[in-house]
Amino acid sequence: MTIGRKFVVDDAELILANEWFSAVAAMSPDKEGISRPAYSSKETEVLEFLAEQARNAGLSVSYDAAQNAVFSLPEDADAEKYILVGSHVDTVPMGGNFDGLAGVLAGLLCLFRAKASNTHFPRPVKVIAMRGEESAWFGPCYIASKALMGVLSDAELESPHKGDGRPLAEHMADVGIEMAPILASTPLLNKDDLLEYIELHIEQGPLLIGKDMPAAVVSAIRGNFRHKTVRCIGEAGHSGAVPRAFRKDPVLAMADLLSRLDESWLTILQKGDDLVLTSGIVSTDPAKHAMSRIPDEIGFSLDVRSQSQDVLDAMTDLISGEMADIALERQVEFRLDDVIATAPALMDDGVVNNLEAAMARIGLEPTTMASGGGHDAAVFANAGVPTAMIFVRNQNGSHNPNEAMETEDFLAGASIIYDHLVGASQ
Repeated sequence: MTIGRKFVVDDAELILANEWFSAVAAMSPDKEGISRPAYSSKETEVLEFLAEQARNAGLSVSYDAAQNAVFSLPEDADAEKYILVGSHVDTVPMGGNFDGLAGVLAGLLCLFRAKASNTHFPRPVKVIAMRGEESAWFGPCYIASKALMGVLSDAELESPHKGDGRPLAEHMADVGIEMAPILASTPLLNKDDLLEYIELHIEQGPLLIGKDMPAAVVSAIRGNFRHKTVRCIGEAGHSGAVPRAFRKDPVLAMADLLSRLDESWLTILQKGDDLVLTSGIVSTDPAKHAMSRIPDEIGFSLDVRSQSQDVLDAMTDLISGEMADIALERQVEFRLDDVIATAPALMDDGVVNNLEAAMARIGLEPTTMASGGGHDAAVFANAGVPTAMIFVRNQNGSHNPNEAMETEDFLAGASIIYDHLVGASQ
């Protein structure tokens, strides 16, 4: 089968990849879509499955200090310096099967291909299947990669699980991680040992679908700051008895804030800067609030992202100022939880250029694009590791049970990485 300009899919690899994706999906079904919670037994089960597949193919398998699975050709298992390829295996609740997993399986496929053809990489290659990347379970994101780089904060380690309320640190200990080094902010991996970090991921937007392209190289990753819970405190009252002038309505105050931020968002885009803004959780308390009652409190989340740290800093100041103005006008109070922030990350020009060259060699049109979503790659890049990503065409976005990546496109993305590893990584 041919896609793109002249890239030809290997039928045996197509069957193998489909078997892997189907097997992992069967381990983690939910009422809708797929759920693989971070630092759970389900996540461990997936890692053990991948380890079994790797051992059966004659690959080396180990677990690092953060209980991530690491795979390599046997001759590269003890390499001191190496290229690291990988992603994460956890998902958001009731999400899709490809977000994260595709990046791990792409790296594993590169090792399978090299082992089957008796190919030796010019520079050693290891593939990592990381735990907890998604913020949906605890609030912090990129947990495993932050732990590896020694930048997982005390506040993040204390973040409660959305289900049982226990802190992240306890859940990490539950899967066998020795927490003392992490609590001391000691890196679990020497970044100087990493020659490169490469991550394949499904595209989380519509660009590749619109351009009818199977894959692209990522040039930058948006940074972000997030508030898991912003509380707006007002005053309860009867919906029919309290005139507007006497109301302290937190719902309307929140609406004012989001409306003002939306207007500022448009202005920032019109000036040519990059920004996306989302409030994905909005709720009053159904146990005490009613249709006929002015609520005394509303909670909501804020997720602000940009490729520019200057824009992120400006948005922090803007939100603070708008909250102060609205609080005075509406006679309410805004209370923010601790901010969770990740800096924007530029991909390494040399690795990006080499991946573009690999695209051309395998018969695909070289192209680059920015990533709107965040990834473990941002942590490695901001730690100084030469980093790049591959996006694979995918319908219906990510964090979505209806993710729809074609396996042929996945194989194209994996082949870009493989060609780079065997040819352009000199």
